[in-house]
Amino acid sequence: MTSYLQYVNTDTTGPRYDVTPLFANHAAFSTLVQELAKPFETDEIDYVSGIDALGFILGTALALHFQVGFIAIRKGGKLPVKTEQISFVDYTGQQKSLELQPEAIPTGARVLLVDEWIETGAQVSAAIALIEAQAGVVAGIATLNIDDNENTRQIQKSYRCGTVWPED
Repeated sequence: MTSYLQYVNTDTTGPRYDVTPLFANHAAFSTLVQELAKPFETDEIDYVSGIDALGFILGTALALHFQVGFIAIRKGGKLPVKTEQISFVDYTGQQKSLELQPEAIPTGARVLLVDEWIETGAQVSAAIALIEAQAGVVAGIATLNIDDNENTRQIQKSYRCGTVWPED
């Protein structure tokens, strides 16, 4: 395992790992950001967009790396303004939604989408739909890991994805 990934707590209850300890170590977090950015270094990126909440941490760091703006994709019901919203069923089987302010993404803007972990692909698919509904272009998807299932394979086939988690 890459040295910075040792900070991810894999001894957890349920299907998720806890990536937050990695953020507390400056050197590890810095290396993670460099590794997540690497596949997209030569691409045109106009914005980085992160999915609430851990995607905000990674996405903001990547936006600073690429010297572009950050666009937050929020959990449903969080924004105190008019939003565009899309519903999905998350990895726990619960109905959830994501929202984005109208016109947050300029037409044709190339957006690097970021989330910490993609389990079923439902949440990232909802975020993609929000970006594309505003005529944005998903330039790529950066994440620690994409679990292997039919939905995530389709996402990887349709979009350039960068991950850092070692293959099982």
